[in-house]
Amino acid sequence: MSIDFKRSVAQEFRDYAMITLALATYAFALTYFMLPYKITTGGVAGIASIVYYATGLEVQVTYLAINVIFLLFALKILGWKFCVKTIYGVLTLSFLLWLIQRLVEDPVTHQLPQNTLGENQDFMACVIGAVLEGAGLAVCFLSNGSTGGTDIIAAIVNKYKNVSLGFVIMACDIVIISSCYFVFYDWRRVVFGFATLFISSFTLDYVMNRQRQSVQFLIFSRNYSRIADAINKSGHGVTVLSGEGWYTKTERKVIVCVVRKRESVTIFRMIKMIDPYCFVSIGNVQGVYGEGFDRIKAKVQNKKRTLVFATNNKHKLEEVRKILGDTYDIRSLSDVGCNMDIPETGSTFEENALQKAHFVKKFFGFDCFADDSGLEVEALDGAPGVHSARYATEEGHDSDANNEKLLAELEGKNNRKADFKTVIAFVSDNGDHCFEGQVNGQIITEKRGNNGFGYDPLFLPDGFDKTFAEMDSDEKNRISHRGRALEKFVTFLNS
Repeated sequence: MSIDFKRSVAQEFRDYAMITLALATYAFALTYFMLPYKITTGGVAGIASIVYYATGLEVQVTYLAINVIFLLFALKILGWKFCVKTIYGVLTLSFLLWLIQRLVEDPVTHQLPQNTLGENQDFMACVIGAVLEGAGLAVCFLSNGSTGGTDIIAAIVNKYKNVSLGFVIMACDIVIISSCYFVFYDWRRVVFGFATLFISSFTLDYVMNRQRQSVQFLIFSRNYSRIADAINKSGHGVTVLSGEGWYTKTERKVIVCVVRKRESVTIFRMIKMIDPYCFVSIGNVQGVYGEGFDRIKAKVQNKKRTLVFATNNKHKLEEVRKILGDTYDIRSLSDVGCNMDIPETGSTFEENALQKAHFVKKFFGFDCFADDSGLEVEALDGAPGVHSARYATEEGHDSDANNEKLLAELEGKNNRKADFKTVIAFVSDNGDHCFEGQVNGQIITEKRGNNGFGYDPLFLPDGFDKTFAEMDSDEKNRISHRGRALEKFVTFLNS
């Protein structure tokens, strides 16, 4: 069993334990402080409370019935991972509401106690109950759970918009709390309901923001490499900047690291163990967006979907952009700041394409597609194959040298059958997908045409009297191996 799997199981266990504790807190607040003083809370629990005040129907019954409807929407929009914990939250809270009512009710009359804090303590019950409700909701959300109802609406909005959960819930709850007037015909109850709403929303945002606070470390140390390695092994990103100590006029390295505030003690311990005499600056940051932190949710008007094509080959890039058209924002490696030569150590086109796409997705974050193409000559047992770009020289991308070597290898051979093959690998948050395109043809005895690149001047596709290099780009794109693979890729994207 891998360490990552064990950590994942442990994290899930902690999540469910915290969700259960949060729901118990919420159920206790509602049952012990709100219902006895006829204070209407927000959300579906508020609707269930109003139904209870009006009809005597226990809150968990109405609460469970309404949440079934909301969960149908959540399954489609938020996915199974959110919904599994939401279903758990709804069922557990329904049970806890029933259990706590059984524990506090009068054993003879089966009625909830009145004035649990004493006579005329409505405001105290309102404050205590609202704080407990808000804290319970916050802990539940931080553990990737939900109590259902308007929490689902808040989570859906928060998924796409940079709007606080407390604000969304408050907006939904205004109508619910206002409607309690038609049960009591007492504006005092409505005022207490709104007080509960504001206090619980403030508590919710306060607890969540405290947990999400981040700090930025600037670490000046001669042992910077050991400190950076230690922080990196703990699962945090590290950047090392070059600087100069102006007094000594010597080069200094500065480690920059952003972590959650609750993790800062761990970082300090690492630093002290390695270099207790280094200089450290730590500061609070307003917001942190990126991998491991929050996601940028600002809306961009008319934004095309950005896809990175893992190449810096201008010919390939131009060809792909022309085939895909103006629907997508196609970026090259250099467009996203990747100017390194990504290793291609696979033994097949598919392995190489996946290797490149995974590299970009891992280190740059963008959804990426990569291709690996090659010429397979039957008389050469499939060579040059995956080595097509480096057939003549190890440095590669010398088309003239590659063509000359291929003609030399085929000299005197009657069988000149060959095929061009492309595999496009697409890596996104939804997994890996591969698309293959192939064109059969033959290798002619001398180069013809000035268009295209690579082996195009030597490759004559079956059924045509022109090489790829003699065709214009539109004609080639319609029949090329890359064009056929891209056609399958575009069909997949559009679906």
